[in-house]
Amino acid sequence: RWDYMEDFLIEGRVPDYTQNLNTEILVSSYQANRLGFKNGDKVIVFFLKEDGGFLNRRFDIVGIYDSGFQEFDESFLFADIRHIQKLNKWEEDQVGGFEVFVDDFDRLNEIGTAIYEHTDSFLNTMTITQKYYSIFEWLSLFDFNIALIIVVMIIVAGINMIVALLVLILERTPMVGILKALGANNWSIRKIFMYNALYLVGVGLFWGNVIGIGLLLIQKYFGLIILNPETYYVSEAPVYIDWYYIVILNLGTFLLCALMLLIPSYVITRISPVKTIKFD
Repeated sequence: RWDYMEDFLIEGRVPDYTQNLNTEILVSSYQANRLGFKNGDKVIVFFLKEDGGFLNRRFDIVGIYDSGFQEFDESFLFADIRHIQKLNKWEEDQVGGFEVFVDDFDRLNEIGTAIYEHTDSFLNTMTITQKYYSIFEWLSLFDFNIALIIVVMIIVAGINMIVALLVLILERTPMVGILKALGANNWSIRKIFMYNALYLVGVGLFWGNVIGIGLLLIQKYFGLIILNPETYYVSEAPVYIDWYYIVILNLGTFLLCALMLLIPSYVITRISPVKTIKFD
């Protein structure tokens, strides 16, 4: 899947293995820096034999990539598999391993189990989460942190809106008394304050989306926040924008705030017109 590798290219191009056997290889920036290579260099690669001897082949570096995963970058370069087949005296249909790409990552374990059950006993299968267990465990911590932060933010936003609505009600207590004296029922008065509070929630969500999505787009296209790849596995803070999640998050926040605003609006039912209407 060379379309994936093109996203990580920092120099040159991806090799072309669609035609005859060639000597083009793709190396990582980690390997190039450690060995003093640059794009366009010719390199000699040594292959150890079981009897203690070795074979060597000359290759041409046509591209340099940086995946951000040092464990990967320090171990792999990309070459035409036909070189390995010739060195190991394999047939054209013999390989060291297959990669299966899935369209739905949520079904990874299900598909991995199905492949394992249809694989002969002398072969083994492994999902990417099993192969790079530590990396995916590290990523799962972000999912928990994100959920925790969202819950805390919604609770804080809800409490702030409850306080704001209580202040609005207390400031308009005489108005509530007059409306009740004129025949308005509790629910109709509560809706007035609810609409006003939800308008404030909508304005807050609008500006919050403008600022938040704006910062995400800046990070996505300019990469202002730099990270240490040895610690975080990536060279910059990654950004993934899914408009479906954004819409669901906004709707969920709005609905939860609306439900929480029902609590302070109940205060209106306790207001007595006789005690709130004062005549000078």
